[in-house]
Amino acid sequence: MNLLILLALTAGAALPIQASLNGRLGKELGNPMLAALGSFVAGCLVLLLYLLATRTSFPAPALLSRIPPYLWIGGVLGGLYVTLAIILTPRLGVATTMGLVVAGQIGVSILLDHFGLLGLDKHPVSLGRLAGAVLLAAGVILVKRF
Repeated sequence: MNLLILLALTAGAALPIQASLNGRLGKELGNPMLAALGSFVAGCLVLLLYLLATRTSFPAPALLSRIPPYLWIGGVLGGLYVTLAIILTPRLGVATTMGLVVAGQIGVSILLDHFGLLGLDKHPVSLGRLAGAVLLAAGVILVKRF
């Protein structure tokens, strides 16, 4: 469990660095969409090299055809996140942008958990979870104002 927590913290720590680098790339290229595309191409190349190096077998077309199409929306949402981070980070700052991103993540996460959406187990909303979301929103306000 400690390793999982460390990995989650590492993923979270990577997001502001990614947003900062991609924001700078957007300025250098003069276009946030080109920066988002460049970011995804670089990521795809690294993933492809990893899969080739580990000799991972690729799924058969028959398996791919059985996957519900809506499951691929995750990639679209990733593109939306990267593009918006490229646009927002230079304008709002890294701390405010990431604070707002985390606030959005917590809000939607509470809804997904509560209703068990997208095939997830149900975790009902509690006073503690709501208090945490409110405190997070207050933190974003403090980061933005001060």
